[in-house]
Amino acid sequence: MGKKYHLFEVFGIELEYMVVGRSNLKIMPVVDQLLTLKNGELTSDVDNGPVAWSNELVAHVVELKTNGPAKNLKTLPGQFHKNILEINSLLDSENGMLLPTAAHPLMDPLTETTLWQHSYSEVYALYNRIFNCKGHGWSNVQSTHINLPFYDDAEFEKLHAAIRVVLPLIPALCASSPILEGQNTGFKDTRLEYYKTNQKKIPEMTGQVIPENVFSKKEYENVIFNPINKAIKPHDTAHILDHYFLNSRGAIARFDRNAIEIRLADIQESPKADISICAFIIEVLKLLVSEKLSPLERQKIFEVAPLFDILNSCIRCGEHAIVSNLEYLKLFGINEACNVQNIWKHLYNLVKPNINDVHHQAIETILNHGTLSTRILDTLAGDLSEPNLKKVYFELAQCLQENKIFTP
Repeated sequence: MGKKYHLFEVFGIELEYMVVGRSNLKIMPVVDQLLTLKNGELTSDVDNGPVAWSNELVAHVVELKTNGPAKNLKTLPGQFHKNILEINSLLDSENGMLLPTAAHPLMDPLTETTLWQHSYSEVYALYNRIFNCKGHGWSNVQSTHINLPFYDDAEFEKLHAAIRVVLPLIPALCASSPILEGQNTGFKDTRLEYYKTNQKKIPEMTGQVIPENVFSKKEYENVIFNPINKAIKPHDTAHILDHYFLNSRGAIARFDRNAIEIRLADIQESPKADISICAFIIEVLKLLVSEKLSPLERQKIFEVAPLFDILNSCIRCGEHAIVSNLEYLKLFGINEACNVQNIWKHLYNLVKPNINDVHHQAIETILNHGTLSTRILDTLAGDLSEPNLKKVYFELAQCLQENKIFTP
């Protein structure tokens, strides 16, 4: 284990993008070629200064991540954008480019999925054997992960309590996956609708997405890790899977590196948008951890079921989801039922002074004009023809290239 950090002392951010045809948006399983072009030989990880690149389960997705713990969120949009420009330049030779958002609007995962064939491929092959990874929930999903440190059990307790109560609201801020196979799915966050059930064969792995209310390493091992290890045993006869890798809740504790990884954010249209959302979520978590809004003991009491209900509503309706659970709303200093857009607006008013000015535009666009899913649907204006879908998603790719915010 490396150096241990205290709460909010450092951050780790991971952004996933798919590679598509520059002229036709077709899926391109060429991440191995991309990494080879960059590195001179194929390696699963590329160290590129403050940002590292790596492969994922499928051969058309590349992950960009902070290369070790980052102390400053302000500089990250520029650093990620610089790497996106470099990747798009390298992909020029393949006539490819990176595409943002959490789901490709036209991909057919049954015919267009190619699993990663190189390092770690035995793990991916086993996953594929157990779960069949050719569905949307496996091969057409891109997300943003936020890694936050804790020093010891006392800090884990505070951080896990705060994260659990914020998790259900995240799709109402980050949803960017309203279209699959050319159809409006009826869910603002279709990625998470699939996320809930894509491992249903071994339900212990995802649980109900919201982690159980456990607040120490020992409790976590007993309630979460031990059932996962027991459930996977008949399938993993070669003993190659690790419980840290298998735990698929919406936030996972990594005691091997003293961090919690939040996984419920859909990737946005640009690093400017992604890092702004991360900064906002982190400031809300700081506020909860400080107990200025509600005491720790009140944050800890929430069982999975009521939080899962709110999450489901946000997955379907995004920022328009209504929360009527008054005990939950009181955690944030709200005393009557309201939609989640207004919960986030209320929280933004409380934490805005602590968020760097560079992040304000992206957050305020989301709060005033809706999630990226809402803005995509508004721009499509009911025309889900392939030419119109491609037109809008080419615009999104241009936002990524220019590090801009998408507005209808």
